[in-house]
Amino acid sequence: MLGKYTNKKILVVGAGKSGRAAAWFLIKQGAKVVLTDKKMSIPVDEELKRLAEEGVELVLGGYPLVKDWEILVASPGVPLTEEPIAYSYKEGIPVIGEIELAASLIKAPIIAVTGTNGKTTTTAWIGEILKTAGFKTLIAGNIGYPLIDAVSDNWEAVALEVSSFQLETIKDFKPKVAVLLNLTPDHLDRHKTIEGYLEAKSRIFINQDPSDITVLNYDDPLIRELNEKTPGRVVYFSREKELRDGVFVKEGKIIIKNSGEEYQLLEVKDLLLPGPHNIENALAAVAACWSFGVSANNLIKGLSTFKGVVHRLEKVTEINGVLYVNDSKGTNPDSTIKALNSFERPIVLIAGGRNKGNNFTELAQEIKKKVRLVILVGECREEIKQALDNVGYNQYILATDFEDAVQKARDNAKPGDVVLLSPAAASWDMFKNYEERGELFKQLVLKMAEG
Repeated sequence: MLGKYTNKKILVVGAGKSGRAAAWFLIKQGAKVVLTDKKMSIPVDEELKRLAEEGVELVLGGYPLVKDWEILVASPGVPLTEEPIAYSYKEGIPVIGEIELAASLIKAPIIAVTGTNGKTTTTAWIGEILKTAGFKTLIAGNIGYPLIDAVSDNWEAVALEVSSFQLETIKDFKPKVAVLLNLTPDHLDRHKTIEGYLEAKSRIFINQDPSDITVLNYDDPLIRELNEKTPGRVVYFSREKELRDGVFVKEGKIIIKNSGEEYQLLEVKDLLLPGPHNIENALAAVAACWSFGVSANNLIKGLSTFKGVVHRLEKVTEINGVLYVNDSKGTNPDSTIKALNSFERPIVLIAGGRNKGNNFTELAQEIKKKVRLVILVGECREEIKQALDNVGYNQYILATDFEDAVQKARDNAKPGDVVLLSPAAASWDMFKNYEERGELFKQLVLKMAEG
């Protein structure tokens, strides 16, 4: 398949899921592709072997010495300070990401979702509502399915999760609806300040025009004030306040108010997902889909049947009166705080992993209020322990590895407890990603259930 990248020399940096998808797409377009990853080395896996057989040059364990590429495609996990990316910026060589690569070739309107927490759930919820409404819908992006894999398909709508890392490298990416859920400190090891993090998130709407929609969380001051910056038409949602126009909760019901007309949807108690944060996710999904033209009836259907996503407050099983819940996607303190507030029963929390530059003080205060016992594991377990000590909480146990953490949780759980894996940290110290961590948790728990 020939296209705009035919015969172009393109360097793809990062050989993870996104980078491989970009390499496959570009080699099929007739590009001359080099795929590089300084953290990977020979021997390569089967997929990399197949890419090499198709003509992709692999440079692993370091970066190419000859700097002759015309375009650089950066994977979202690779910092923009890495040598080939910094070189490209300095020399004026275009630097784009897989999202930009794909979005320029997809004709379907995009509903893009970003924020610190709730992105995956809200994106999946939007996708399910759109499918309920009869749209042929792709759910993709940071949620796990590379957008570039879907370029050749005839979609009617795309629900797209986008991270701050992905937004750093957009050029012309222009969603029909841009959703900003919330902003709490995260990825400060990369963005340095909350202002830098907000600036990256805000790029989601930089190419919008007045015919496009920007959905903003009214309850988050940093997000609310973006109404002055977006070129799109703003639609607010709020869990705390009745809005003159927008989507909100009144007397326990989800309400849409538009040009004086009020539409009642369903009661929040009828949502299948627990926790106040999931009410916010539902409101954001309603605002996005209503703006996209979905009827109230289809919104009610999509809201009331959605059961959530894997690795986000995912109920695994119950053993001897103890509920086991997989929230491996809880990779920052604020996300774990939201998970803790989703349960009324006593909690045995498994926490720890690689810190992304976060402070654990607020989490420690919440643990003191909500958690019976904490099992600490991973690279930042001592940091969390110190934060717990500082607030006068000492109900914790240190585990040697992940399997030991799950076993200690089981040994110390009592009937009526919930054992909650919500690490408040990234998985990269022990796993490739949070999915791998969550899958191992489920395997270990289900093995326990078998006896």
